Parts: sequence; structure tokens; C-alpha cells
Amino acid sequence: MISRIQVEDLAIRRGERMLFEHLGFTVEPGEAVALVGRNGAGKTSLLRAVAGLLRPAAGTVRFAGVQDAAEARASDLHLIGHLDGLKGGRTAREELAFAAGWCGADAAGLTRAAEALDLGRLLDLEVRKLSAGQRRRVGLARLVAAPRTLWVLDEPLAPLDTVWRERVGQLIADHLAGGGMLLAAVHDPLPVPARAVEVGG
Repeated sequence: MISRIQVEDLAIRRGERMLFEHLGFTVEPGEAVALVGRNGAGKTSLLRAVAGLLRPAAGTVRFAGVQDAAEARASDLHLIGHLDGLKGGRTAREELAFAAGWCGADAAGLTRAAEALDLGRLLDLEVRKLSAGQRRRVGLARLVAAPRTLWVLDEPLAPLDTVWRERVGQLIADHLAGGGMLLAAVHDPLPVPARAVEVGG
């Protein structure tokens, strides 16, 4: 299980352009870290580097408490990007079952997630018939269905209304209270206390 994240002297380049360099921070159990900065500063690229999908130009991302970083990412990290990544022609039930099942969720986990995100009336609808906020709730449900220590989220609240921002905020608070960690790229403040790390400043 991941017990701490240490980002050390990280640099990320996009093509010929250096997005940022010499960036360092930690994420401790029970802590939320909000990545802030202008559009194009490299917040999403940083999340992808932490998740192992992008190779930094320099520096390291270390996971304490595990022997192998790739294994830690595969088994103890959730990445949810800015785009929902759902197939419009499939039902919400099919998409949730696929995404959460891929992460190791069982039937009880799927039921628990559907209840937590109030998806009961949406599960048999095709994803293309859902609003942006409803699609986001389907995407976030895997966090509940297949619990993992580290949540890496890109603008997780962007399409949600006020009520659902508060309810997802409570899910995040519960995750942190249980020793989980959150690393999120944001423009709007998170609904939980969070330490801000500026990217590309």
C-alpha cells in the first residue's frame, strides 16, 4: 500500500517546450494536495507522470511503502482524467462494471458505488443520454467501488452542480479520514482542506 508520495526535482517537457522544472512536494496519508496554475502550465501532465503514463524530463516520483512503483500504480492508484472516457453507446451500468471491474471491484462494490453516487435511475441509460455531471458521477463511482489509497483526479468537480460538489466533497473527506491521499488538478477550490502546489509558476 502506498504510504507517501515524494515528487523530487521534477521536470516535464512537451515537445520543445519545458512546462516546468525543479518541482518538488509530498503527499502524506490523509492529505489533499491541489495542483494550481494557469491553463497549459502542466498540471495534467504532472498527474500523468505520477500515474506512470508520461516520462518526466528529469526528477523522480517515489511511492513509500511499496517495493515496485509500477505495481503500486496498478493496484493502489486511481486516475480519473478531465474527459470522462466513457463510451456513449454503452449503458452507464456497462461502463461502471467495466471500469470498476478492471480495478478489482466486486458486485458489492458496484452496488455500494451506485448508491453513493445515486446512479440507480441512470444505470440502464446509454451514456450519450446523460448530462456532463451525470457522466462525471459514473466516472467517479469507481473510486467507491474499488477502494485505493491514492486518488489522482483532473478537475474532478468541473461538471458537477452545487449539490453534487458537496456530496463528492464528503466522499473525498471520508477517503482522507481513512488515511487515503488525493492529488488533484483544479481551477476551483476543492471542497476539503487542501495544500496548494503551484505548477509552472
